[in-house]
Amino acid sequence: MINIKESEQLNTLNHSCAHLLAHAIKNLYPEALFWVGPVITEGFYYDIDLGNVAIKEEDLEKIEREMKKISKKNRKIVRIELSKEEALDMFKDDQYKLDLINNMEDSNIITAYKQDDFIDLCRGPHVEYTKEIKYFKLLKVSGAYFKGDSKNKMLQRIYGICFNEEKEVEEYLNMVEEAKKRDHRKLGKELGLFTMCEYGPGFPFWLPKGMTFRRKLEEFWYKEHEKEGYKFINTPIMLNRELWETSGHWFNYRENMYTSSIEDKDFAIKPMNCPGGMLAYKNELHSYKEFPLRIGELGLVHRHEASGALSGLFRVRMFTQDDAHIFMTEEQIESEVINLINFFDRVYDIFNLEYTIELSTRPEEKYIGNIEIWDKAEKALADACNNAGKEYILNPGDGAFYGPKLDFHIKDSLGRTWQCGTIQLDMNLPERFDLTYVSENGEKKRPVMLHRVIFGSVERFIGILIEHYAGAFPLWLSPIQVNIIPVNNKYHLEYSKKLKKLLFDSDIRVELDDREEKLGYKMRESQMYKNPYTLIIGDKELNDNTISYRKYGTEETITLGVDEFIVLLNSQVNEKK
Repeated sequence: MINIKESEQLNTLNHSCAHLLAHAIKNLYPEALFWVGPVITEGFYYDIDLGNVAIKEEDLEKIEREMKKISKKNRKIVRIELSKEEALDMFKDDQYKLDLINNMEDSNIITAYKQDDFIDLCRGPHVEYTKEIKYFKLLKVSGAYFKGDSKNKMLQRIYGICFNEEKEVEEYLNMVEEAKKRDHRKLGKELGLFTMCEYGPGFPFWLPKGMTFRRKLEEFWYKEHEKEGYKFINTPIMLNRELWETSGHWFNYRENMYTSSIEDKDFAIKPMNCPGGMLAYKNELHSYKEFPLRIGELGLVHRHEASGALSGLFRVRMFTQDDAHIFMTEEQIESEVINLINFFDRVYDIFNLEYTIELSTRPEEKYIGNIEIWDKAEKALADACNNAGKEYILNPGDGAFYGPKLDFHIKDSLGRTWQCGTIQLDMNLPERFDLTYVSENGEKKRPVMLHRVIFGSVERFIGILIEHYAGAFPLWLSPIQVNIIPVNNKYHLEYSKKLKKLLFDSDIRVELDDREEKLGYKMRESQMYKNPYTLIIGDKELNDNTISYRKYGTEETITLGVDEFIVLLNSQVNEKK
């Protein structure tokens, strides 16, 4: 999927289309007032106050027709420069524009854009004529609070997208339809993976098949980390206020934390694993000889997310972070980051996920540590990328307050990007928790620390994988690997049961469908559940001591000896094909 914001030309085109939308709305609904209409990754939106009028999905076609009428008039789009006083006078009857003007930091020159009789406050740039805005589509309408604050008025937000050619719009809409089919919430229900319940909004319930999928993913995580020399810990889910004050969370993150009182003392459920990891490190004295010390934890965390932000497994209130905290000397930073990049590379490659890296540097304000250390840390991350043979995009000023970071943006089978992995250099927690190690000359020194995740969160990564594979998982991850269907229970059930036991004893996840249903119905259902292999067991298979299988998504039926079939399955599982 294209990222509109990454293309300067498409960015300008979509921003101009947002104004075209506002112009059409103003023609159709003269009382309309407008807040902001920015370009986003997938097009644009405009927040609109229509009073008591509610825009419905079926109204979007009418608005599109009005947009096309304006486009065909081919009006010149004119940039106007205003003083603050002129801008305040021009928009004196518009509370939303007045708010924008009064909150502008640099307001010596304010710009607006005019097309025909419509004028709107805007920095620009825009295309030159309205006729350049031809190929667009309004996608949906939703609610959005003014300034994102639930205490403010609810506005109506209309989303759209604009391209240079009609075929690009069609391709995008086809991709959107494909994304709907792959929606992990829809497939999660259809495949029996997970469910949500009104008794716990944002707290997913894992069903048997989903639990199998999750367990296999976590087993893979542990095995790959063991190869890299990680040791594992598990820290408490609830810790007292004093710890969270030391970490800084109590003062800076408390509104997102679930708190409780035990024996007149304040406690909080952990929103992240790091403070517990610091205590585990402090449990014993460490030497430079142990470094780099790699400590991993699949830690369950809870964060209070607004109910309107919850979205399947992508945004939940309870999730498992695949955390690791790596302690090292300053000299080991570059080599360890190179090692991590290669590790990320190997893991993502198994799932056929490409990625890009973004290096976020020191914020201009509100950072800790001195600039010399920051410069050294940023150089170490940049050099690690270069020496690992990886390009990176610079994201100036977007590092955490405690250190620079590398973010890994993976690309799924539809071309959509997701920020998952991260490597963060922390200059804060080792100091706050007084972490030390014994150096080569016997002195106590402060370790350098890296935070890193690969999946980001297990739940979100599973949601991404469901959509990436459209629910048709590779054999090693599939909850059910083989589904056995006897043609006739009277004659073929006993042989099918023997096959089931043989496969089970060979560590194959297998089901036997012995319901008294028609063969065609059971075959279609097996395909619906996207089982990788469906076995059809009839007279020939019984007499020849063989199996006949059909792979998911194919119509071809292949017959093999039982032992040969087991070798085939184990080979695919081991190679993670």
